[in-house]
Amino acid sequence: MTKRTRRTRTEAFKSEVVSAALKGRKTLAELARQYDVHLSQSTGAE
Repeated sequence: MTKRTRRTRTEAFKSEVVSAALKGRKTLAELARQYDVHLSQSTGAE
């Protein structure tokens, strides 16, 4: 099994995701799938 490298997200990418979430046109699950992030990352849960 190969080890997956950790991804770093730019501020521009994060802003784009937040902007899309605030528009409210898609569910958080749809946005997470679209931007290839885990659902808990898109909700801001820590």
